[in-house]
Amino acid sequence: MPLAPSTPALLPNPALPSPGRPRSRRALLRARAVRAAPRPPSSWSVGSWRDRPALQQPEYPDKAELDEVLRTVEAFPPIVFAGEARTLEERLAEAAMGRAFLLQGGDCAESFKEFNANNIRDTFRVLLQMSVVLMFGGQMPIVKVGRMAGQFAKPRSDGFEERDGVKLPSYRGDNINGDTFDEKSRLPDPHRLIRAYSQSAATLNLLRAFATGGYAAMQRVTQWNLDFTQHCEQGDRLRCVPSLMFTNKKGATHEACIWK
Repeated sequence: MPLAPSTPALLPNPALPSPGRPRSRRALLRARAVRAAPRPPSSWSVGSWRDRPALQQPEYPDKAELDEVLRTVEAFPPIVFAGEARTLEERLAEAAMGRAFLLQGGDCAESFKEFNANNIRDTFRVLLQMSVVLMFGGQMPIVKVGRMAGQFAKPRSDGFEERDGVKLPSYRGDNINGDTFDEKSRLPDPHRLIRAYSQSAATLNLLRAFATGGYAAMQRVTQWNLDFTQHCEQGDRLRCVPSLMFTNKKGATHEACIWK
């Protein structure tokens, strides 16, 4: 996962009114007119996406088997709930107004083989570490978005891959087919969708536990980097100094660790 090369400069957007600057009468009237404009009736429904053109779709050999798997997945509970989506929408609005910074990170595509608690924890920890640096440098809240818990599909420029004269369907992600170059592995399997759902639900459950169970607390910032010191010769060189201080609501400070 690529890391940010440096802390970006967070500048105010001159096109947006600052919190302390009163809006002009003309701007207020224009905003009221936009809010009062009638909206066209929505034609959205749960299945309306099926009427849209879709690219990068796999060719499943058995349509009846695919339909059966889709009915099974549709009966599962949602992985993300409406309240969580609304909360994210509100925080993204704060970032769009320049009052927060958006940090998004994760793998190009998740896999079934690398699914374990340590990998999930490490990815989550990197996001936390990056958010601390950005928050300290930008002096504003950080909206953290993980590209995980459902990021399986891989779009391809060609639907087929050819090696040594053998042409097989391209690997499109573990939720569709396998990466091994043989006919059985590259055949799209709809039952992989069920496994992808289960892995996504388990990943998100663990992330919720990390986020709300105290692991993501700012008081633990000095512990996010200490696991490796138990297995390296330089572990005894690590010392804590008051180079980066964080204050909680009770006034207690927590020091960050640097190398001698």
